[in-house]
Amino acid sequence: MHRRSTNVRLSILHTMAVALLAAAAAVTHAAPVAKVLEAAREQEQPMLDTMRDLVGIESGSKDVEGVEQIAVLVRDRLQALGGAAHILPPTEVYRMDDTPDKTGPMVHAEFKGSGSKKIMLIAHMDTVYRNGMLKDQPFRVDGDRAYGLGIADDKQGVALIIHTVALLQKMGFKDYGTLTVLINGDEEISSPGSRSTITRMAADQDAVFSFESGGTQGDLRLATSGIGSAYLTVQGRTSHAGSRPEGGINALYEMSHQVLQMKDLSKPDEGLKLNWTVAQAGTNRNVIPGQATAQADARALKVSDFDALEAAMQERIQNKLLPESKVSLKFEVRRPPLSATPESRALAQHGAAIYRELDMELKVLDRATGGGTDAAFAALKARGPVVEGMGLSGFGAHSNDAEYVQVKTIVPRLYLAGRIIMDISQGKVQGQ
Repeated sequence: MHRRSTNVRLSILHTMAVALLAAAAAVTHAAPVAKVLEAAREQEQPMLDTMRDLVGIESGSKDVEGVEQIAVLVRDRLQALGGAAHILPPTEVYRMDDTPDKTGPMVHAEFKGSGSKKIMLIAHMDTVYRNGMLKDQPFRVDGDRAYGLGIADDKQGVALIIHTVALLQKMGFKDYGTLTVLINGDEEISSPGSRSTITRMAADQDAVFSFESGGTQGDLRLATSGIGSAYLTVQGRTSHAGSRPEGGINALYEMSHQVLQMKDLSKPDEGLKLNWTVAQAGTNRNVIPGQATAQADARALKVSDFDALEAAMQERIQNKLLPESKVSLKFEVRRPPLSATPESRALAQHGAAIYRELDMELKVLDRATGGGTDAAFAALKARGPVVEGMGLSGFGAHSNDAEYVQVKTIVPRLYLAGRIIMDISQGKVQGQ
């Protein structure tokens, strides 16, 4: 009896020990792949040098000559790595209210491997800045921060793609089928000349990675908001504001009425936002304004929300304060939303596991927070998952004097990009 009791206790202790060891194994992080980590470290200074070179070229979206200049640099770097690289002019331009007559080119490169998987890497080389601003925000490294004009949005992404390819080439890794790189030159104006190319090329990929900045915390993003614009125009009639105001139709009054009666169309809990941001009216203090215009920014998580919003706005403008005024509304969908999928969640979680090899945590966001990127165009017809936020951690995009990236994130991000491409290529990612 005593022996049986002892054996039972030993069996229980053994079972508990096995369970504890299994639990410990579950939380133990795999060691980093040494050769990949070493290759990433070797690319750190060259990548800093590339970011310096990219920042040194002013490339505002509407400065087509500047975008063409930086495109040559990017093409040459990708060709030097063995890619079939060329500058691709826009062939289909989606015309919006602010689309310039000419948009910047893209750089397209393909690297052929021995495997079957197709993987696409995207970023953009244009910025929001005007010519002449470079002197106030040149490239410089201060401690753990590398500053520069457009460095976070998105010249770091361009550099990171170039040096991810360099990392793989250095290791002699070619187990992918095709590694496609597409760098566009008009993202900051809603990609009018590149959106159709991004969608077409992404449709046949097993995975697409967008190298926008990961923000200050380096998060991966699986969802982004759709972006829309509304343009309100009111036609009234001018008249002398002092001697005969009753002879006019005050377009400013009517526009104010229209804007105010639409203030309840936002549904923040559902991700639908409508905010009036620009307005103009009148020509002189003593003249009743005969015309007024206003612009609104709209965000949504579903394209159908934009459709419903436009319908509601068109209905509202029929209710006028001044019956003789003429009110018209134009609505544009500038970017579709990007939605998380089971496949993109699985791929991002695989990336998080890779990051844990470096004893680092990687947060995955699968709900949109308001921004929109080219990842949404990539996902429109994609058969594989799309992941955004593969770029360096950074801050200050679109600012005059504070845009920077965190230097300490270069090696981890190179390691992440290299490892996840390798794992997809070798069939090590669930669902791939």
